[in-house]
Amino acid sequence: MFARIVEFTPKPEMKEEIVNVIRKEVLPILKKQQGFMEFLPFVPETKTEKWITVTLWAEKRDADRWEREGYPKLDGILKLYLAAPAICNYYNVETSLCTHLVEALSLRHRLERTSPKSSSHRGRNTP
Repeated sequence: MFARIVEFTPKPEMKEEIVNVIRKEVLPILKKQQGFMEFLPFVPETKTEKWITVTLWAEKRDADRWEREGYPKLDGILKLYLAAPAICNYYNVETSLCTHLVEALSLRHRLERTSPKSSSHRGRNTP
């Protein structure tokens, strides 16, 4: 499993708007990407601090494909709401230290693959 961690600071007056944009525009696009597993947003209590989002990917090549093909489109959508450009870092996930998370994600993806509506909607072919 591979993680892509993005740090950004929204414009203070844009918190509600950016939450709506992520919910309505970003997540639907992410969920259609091959190898996408989960989106984890970490939102600070104060409006002036940076946010951290983590996307989990089945493999590094899935995150790399997203970086090349999908992220530039979303970056264009989100930059209207940001006080400064986003910073992105990449990490391998040490799955032996988070077995419950891995099991939960694996179960969810197996269930989605067996559901004809979910499988075709999400367009994935990875476990």
